[in-house]
Amino acid sequence: MTIPADTTPLIPREHLFGNPTKAGGQISPDGKWLSWLAPLDGVLNVWMAPVGDPTAGKAMTAATERPIQQYFWAPDAQSLLYIQDKGGDENFLLYGIDIVTGKERTLTDFENTRVDMIGSSETIRDKILIGLNNRDARLHDAYLLDLNSGELTLVQQNDAYAGFMADDNLELRLAVAPNAAGGMDFFPIIDGEIAEEPSDSTGLEDSLTTQPAGFTTDGSIMYWIDSRDRNTAALFAQNVETGERTLIAENDKADIGGVMGHPKTGEVQAYSFTYLTTEWTAIDPDIGASLDWLGKQLDGDFGVSSRTEDDTKWIVWNDPLTAPAQTYIYDREAQTLTDFYTGRPELVGAPLQPMQTLEIKARDGLTLPSYLTVPAGADSPVPMVLLVHGGPWARDDYGFNSYHQWLANRGYAVLSVNFRGSTGFGKDFISAADLEWGKRMHDDLIDAVKWAVDEGIAQADKVAIMGGSYGGYATLAGLTFTPDVFACGVDIVGPSNLETLLATIPPYWEPMIAQFHERMGNPNTPEGLAMLKERSPLNSAGNIVKPLLIGQGANDPRVNQAESDQIVGAMKEKGIPVTYVLYPDEGHGFANPANNIAFNAVTENFLAEWLGGRSEPIGYTVSGSTAELVEGAEHVKGLSEALRD
Repeated sequence: MTIPADTTPLIPREHLFGNPTKAGGQISPDGKWLSWLAPLDGVLNVWMAPVGDPTAGKAMTAATERPIQQYFWAPDAQSLLYIQDKGGDENFLLYGIDIVTGKERTLTDFENTRVDMIGSSETIRDKILIGLNNRDARLHDAYLLDLNSGELTLVQQNDAYAGFMADDNLELRLAVAPNAAGGMDFFPIIDGEIAEEPSDSTGLEDSLTTQPAGFTTDGSIMYWIDSRDRNTAALFAQNVETGERTLIAENDKADIGGVMGHPKTGEVQAYSFTYLTTEWTAIDPDIGASLDWLGKQLDGDFGVSSRTEDDTKWIVWNDPLTAPAQTYIYDREAQTLTDFYTGRPELVGAPLQPMQTLEIKARDGLTLPSYLTVPAGADSPVPMVLLVHGGPWARDDYGFNSYHQWLANRGYAVLSVNFRGSTGFGKDFISAADLEWGKRMHDDLIDAVKWAVDEGIAQADKVAIMGGSYGGYATLAGLTFTPDVFACGVDIVGPSNLETLLATIPPYWEPMIAQFHERMGNPNTPEGLAMLKERSPLNSAGNIVKPLLIGQGANDPRVNQAESDQIVGAMKEKGIPVTYVLYPDEGHGFANPANNIAFNAVTENFLAEWLGGRSEPIGYTVSGSTAELVEGAEHVKGLSEALRD
């Protein structure tokens, strides 16, 4: 018997959004060590243990203010590396920890600098190539970094290029530069000299779906993910000497999504496509046998996150979809799976709901791949949250989603739509969104809401729109351009003014500005500027008649705090209620779990106020975070009381 939604136990926010017990499991290239992320005094740090004794873990880092979210092994397995910024400013520096001594060093010790990874090597294992923008914030110079001595050697000063690609000898082989058409030009590099003319080029339509994907170890083959002269991006192998290209994989519905390459040779062994769900195809028979064996052992989705250099052991993640994700150590020779960890063991037995895959038709006939999760026991229309992804050049995927589970548990249907402009479905799907911010991109979302109402899933008068980044923009667009469709909205770090958004992009995004102008609108032309003004929710703020909650990081380099300040100011000036929560130590999203939990506590009580769903009390979550309530505590159930606690 299905448990009715109103008697389903509430899943605590902490269980969904607090620190995982463990995450990011890897195995060292030499197969001797396991590593993972886990809390140390409440902050995610990097841990390590011998592969034969996973319980003997010790913390290798000691971050105290901001969780470490990205780390990796040095190719020679002598050190662990991680990148970290300060307060969400996205000026990521590279740090290294010697695994024998435990000594930690800042490997890129510069101010206002963001490191980019260019390449590592199978044969030169104590060095990597990195990019640094410490000379010119717009452009990354290429440096060779000795991981053991810390010595940096300039390889290529960059005066014009968006990036570089290197081979296994850590020699630069290709420079990539934006062109006036909004695409990219690819310049061969021979003996350290960048060619004057490009060997390959893309226009705007192929700019997000065509790029080189690396070399084989011997440098004889360069792989491409390429949509030129086709719609979806296929995988090609190009003979470097002759230029001959061989098609390896294609799919008529989705772009090439992932690739497994041989750890020693770099040759492609398997590839994946993701339309509604992910499907892997093996080229190498031994890899195919391993993937087939894993598929028989594991329920739901799975993938390989780390491999030893001899390829005998893999770290495998498994998403059972309605249970917490598991991570295993897979011994390919012994054909054994050994438990490594359960990421969130507190979710074992929780009332998690299955995600459904959908295809929704937009009004012009475009098919929108989508995902739906409904509350337990829902057999009639219920309130719904339209959860809009960021980017917009990104996508929603199938699988466990903490926001879907949280909101469904609170009594809402949750719908995520890959609206036009989303990536992974071919270049035509992306191009259908060019110059359509606030127009056809928004129409897709409205069409999805109509579908959910017509299908008896959603109550027409109780639909919220919520999202971060572009999803935040979509929320503001929903409440300004279609004010009668949504009952309320939650905007997280969303731009309100496209004109000021483009004027304040991070300097290292400047090489891409032509593409932004072609896809969003060019403020340097009268027509483009007029369109950007028209599509900016700020200029229609007076149309807002439904409740709005805004969350913003003060250090956000992509969507400046001014984007939220502007629309809050406009709403106050017109006497329109708004709730605004600011985090002084966050950037483009909320990395600190205490801050994320606090904002979600405000969000679920805001939704309960205006949609009627269930909620945990706010309690001490807000006072235990860095949240600053700038405006409108009275519009959220229990928030004023929580601020007094």
